[in-house]
Amino acid sequence: MAGRCLYSAQFQKSGKEAQGAQPELMTTANGDPIGNKTSSLTAGPRGPVLLQDAIFIEEMSHFVRERIPERVVHARGAGAFGYFEVTHDITKYCKAQLFQYVGKKTPVAVRFSTTTGETGTSELVRDPRGFAVKFYTQQGNWDFVGNNTPIFFIRDPILFPSLSHAQRRHPQTHRKDPNMLWDFLSLRPETLHEVTHLFSDKGIPDGYRHMDGFSNHAFKLVNAQGEAVFAKFQCVSNQGLKNLPRETAKALAGKNPDYANTDLQDAINKGNFPSWTLCIQVMTPEQVKKMPFNPFDVTKVWYEDEFPLIPIGRFTLNRNPVNFFAEVEQIAFAPSNTVPGIEPSPDKVLHGRLFAYADAQRYRLGVNFKQIPVNAPMMSKAANMQRDGLMAMGDNQGNAPNYYPNSYGGPQDRREYQQSSYFVQGDVGRYDDSEDDNVSQVRKFYLDLLEDERQRLCENIAESLSGAQLFIQKRAVKNFSDVHPEYGKRVLVELDKLAAAKQAEQSHLTPILQKVTLH
Repeated sequence: MAGRCLYSAQFQKSGKEAQGAQPELMTTANGDPIGNKTSSLTAGPRGPVLLQDAIFIEEMSHFVRERIPERVVHARGAGAFGYFEVTHDITKYCKAQLFQYVGKKTPVAVRFSTTTGETGTSELVRDPRGFAVKFYTQQGNWDFVGNNTPIFFIRDPILFPSLSHAQRRHPQTHRKDPNMLWDFLSLRPETLHEVTHLFSDKGIPDGYRHMDGFSNHAFKLVNAQGEAVFAKFQCVSNQGLKNLPRETAKALAGKNPDYANTDLQDAINKGNFPSWTLCIQVMTPEQVKKMPFNPFDVTKVWYEDEFPLIPIGRFTLNRNPVNFFAEVEQIAFAPSNTVPGIEPSPDKVLHGRLFAYADAQRYRLGVNFKQIPVNAPMMSKAANMQRDGLMAMGDNQGNAPNYYPNSYGGPQDRREYQQSSYFVQGDVGRYDDSEDDNVSQVRKFYLDLLEDERQRLCENIAESLSGAQLFIQKRAVKNFSDVHPEYGKRVLVELDKLAAAKQAEQSHLTPILQKVTLH
């Protein structure tokens, strides 16, 4: 991000250095010098403030507008900056210039986040973590927009608003409601895979440095010869994986809800720069046809013993933001931000995100959000027919033609950058996928856990599920039993324990409450 800082170098100096420096002249946003910033313009020392006080009006009108809408999901986050370096040649799979040769470096910005909480919530909740990387390449910005789990809850994007609503606040009480969450999850068994991951030991990462990132979706990679394969991306933490037990996370949340952000910033400030190895798993079109399940179903994983990780390079974070709002709150990611050589796969949820993410940023930041410095191309230049609109920055592309085709030297398209074609056929319809296999991969994940890991998984689920009504609990236990009878039985046992403990507590409190009432 060198050369992209918008702030005075004096602001970045230590206190001792700044004391001996000549401060800059304070001005209005228009650049007019300010003579007195501590007193409003009044009629006499005790008189009313005058409407002509432009300095006061500018100060207050900006203050009441300085909050933009927070993200609908992934509102709570942290960010840092650094670079990506290619360590392995994958040009046989992908022609993207950022992978052009070993040793090539590309600036990056990264944002980590929790998923469902608002901006002020704790970073220590049991929740999927967002893992987004913006690569400032010579062919425009490529956004890797993933999570810390390899799968997702749903396989059809039309369910995404309901999934999000079920995890947020009840429309009447404005409180988190276990009935909402578990009602939705138990009615959609395709959520079992993500739920099992989320309530396992991996559910609460120990900060952002000690977790992996997954693209979740497959993408199509195209090489210089036009040959295509499908690939999933994965960022492997070079710090190793570390997670927090739920009781430890609860204790830390009470002391430092900013735990993950603090850990990331402190590590970078100390020169302990975190890094991740970017890898791909590759599946050929021929292999796609032979897969026993839909490989573009985001609730499924590609097993590494069949599709091993192929390293590409390493990205390292070595700079904290100078201004959090400008560089982290305003940074905007979208899976639709791709570069030549990286294209969408037939994944339905990916197709929903291609529209939804960019549209959400237009709502939050305005139609010109890609012109905000942290979102603008760094190694290339935007040249198109788009002009005007809220927050148009720079010279608005000057006097270049704003229509195409034209005869006045405007930018031209080039056929070599067309996306590759692929064959599609089928009757248009709304196809019910509820009968798809929702349990095989979940069963394998469950059986691969150690005995104590299974026990903690079931305890974590029961703690959350116990707040839901009995009919919802029964439906959820039935779903877990479909994965494996032991899974359902263990959850049921833990639910019974919690119910018995609650009943005993109520029995103990009843005589005490009666005495209080009598007195």
